[in-house]
Amino acid sequence: MRNKLFYGLLFVFGLSYGQFADEYKGGMNIKFNDDGSKYLRFITWGQFWFQENEGNHPNDGISVRRARILMYSQINKRFLIVTHFGLNSLNDNNLSPTGKNGDTQLFLHDAWGEFNVIPELQIGAGLHYWNGISRYNSASTLNFLTLDNNRSSWSTLGLTDQFARHIGVYAKGKIGKFEYRTSINDVLTNSLDGDANTVLQEGQELYLGKALLNEGKYAYAGYFEYQFLDSEANLLPFKVGTYMGTKKVFNVGAGFFFHPEGIAKMNGGILESGDVSHISADVFYDSPIGANGGSVTAYAMYQNSKMGDDYLNGRIYGNGSQIYAQAGYLVPKGGEENKFKNRFQPYAAYSHRDFKGLIEPAKELRLGTNWYIDGQNAKLTIEYQKALDLPKGQDDQLTIQAMIYL
Repeated sequence: MRNKLFYGLLFVFGLSYGQFADEYKGGMNIKFNDDGSKYLRFITWGQFWFQENEGNHPNDGISVRRARILMYSQINKRFLIVTHFGLNSLNDNNLSPTGKNGDTQLFLHDAWGEFNVIPELQIGAGLHYWNGISRYNSASTLNFLTLDNNRSSWSTLGLTDQFARHIGVYAKGKIGKFEYRTSINDVLTNSLDGDANTVLQEGQELYLGKALLNEGKYAYAGYFEYQFLDSEANLLPFKVGTYMGTKKVFNVGAGFFFHPEGIAKMNGGILESGDVSHISADVFYDSPIGANGGSVTAYAMYQNSKMGDDYLNGRIYGNGSQIYAQAGYLVPKGGEENKFKNRFQPYAAYSHRDFKGLIEPAKELRLGTNWYIDGQNAKLTIEYQKALDLPKGQDDQLTIQAMIYL
């Protein structure tokens, strides 16, 4: 039984040995007893980008998109502790002469502890990623189908949390084919919109209810899904982007996020507050097809957001609705030996955001291919992204990514 528990934990991201390099064999682990039920697990990965945008753009050139280390440990199945740190988007514009300054440095992504109450219920607290709203709001950065995340799906990032992580308490679990996660979270004070010293102009709306009005201290979130076919692991919160056909998954989910009095608006010289809510429904499918190792991956999401009247943060967040869809096909390869080496997976994705504050909806098309040099452990991705609503000179972007995962 203990061995089954341990090997189940090794597959926490929902992957099987088949998706990894032959040498991987479950990754880097320190076992504290003979059967491995007491352990410390390390995961490290790096994603390195070269980008070329049409015209002169500050993101052009080489960057470190992500460099991360994640550790988790159990001394028995009742207790879990997770620590995750790293950096994001290190480039020539935010490097500092001595590495001590700048806006991109190592920081804490996750730090939480969890108690297993019963097999169907686990409760935890800390800086966590047990998010609500949608599957993609809890996406793993290890196994995206596309090059990177759909940023607008991470609808709270930088507005109520630190890089999609809240400080709070959560409850999660599985009951048969039904999986759930809920949380109550303390909201950050300094957001992408400003801080307690920000001055609003007449009619302006910003996500600063807590900072300016001392309102909206807590936010409430949940995501619920039914897994019709194979079950997914849920020891950790990170949702898989593509299984490359190693599982047959069909999930339907729905979620929410509610933040009372999160918006601050200047109205007639008086600061007023407004509630924020996001609700969504989505579907995820991943399955092998044919007899030669081909597979299909597909995901679609609809989300409606209530954020003040005309609230807008760039083209990413706003009051209104959005649709996101993606699909990919793992090209078949004959034979079982090294079946995840030198595999190709073309994909397409489309995002449509109809926010009230936009002159016209934001529309983006992404086309790309994953080249799995050695499964998920070593891959190259090339992606072309076109913003269909922006003028020429601001609408095209080409990115090449090299990723190593151990």
